Amino acid sequence: MSEEPQGQLLVDWSAALWAGLLASAAFYLLNITWVATATVGSSWSVVRMFGSIALGQGVLAPPATSHAAALAVGLVCNAAISVGFTMLVALVLHRWGIFVGLIGGAVFGAVLYGLNVFGLTKFWPWLFALHGPAFFVSHLIFGAIAGFLYEVFEVEEYEMQEARA
Repeated sequence: MSEEPQGQLLVDWSAALWAGLLASAAFYLLNITWVATATVGSSWSVVRMFGSIALGQGVLAPPATSHAAALAVGLVCNAAISVGFTMLVALVLHRWGIFVGLIGGAVFGAVLYGLNVFGLTKFWPWLFALHGPAFFVSHLIFGAIAGFLYEVFEVEEYEMQEARA
């Protein structure tokens, strides 16, 4: 007795890429405006902190003025981490729709905050200066945007599988 094949919803990696890039842009903008004002006082300080992940502590030297290399490297690092995180969100949450994408993404954002503040600061201790409620909320917003946009952009495709008796 054979049953009809059942489909498994596939992850739409293209949707995850675009959701990650857009969530990355929102996160970066939140951090160089609102979070900078609430924590370190200067947008360029945040730009330099993000860039310091790849460029080292030397880019943090005063004054906190424009620094093109820190901006470019910070944007690339932030985008890469954001896309990777959004792909993880997509892998875990892609079956349940927009509401779960939004709320689940925010929960993942809270976890990412913990990893960033209490994990990354082991390697880049100066990033602890961003620690605080504003940085936490920016992670919640990032995760919510990533999960939500993934669900909005997702094109649902199924892989057919034989049902087991």
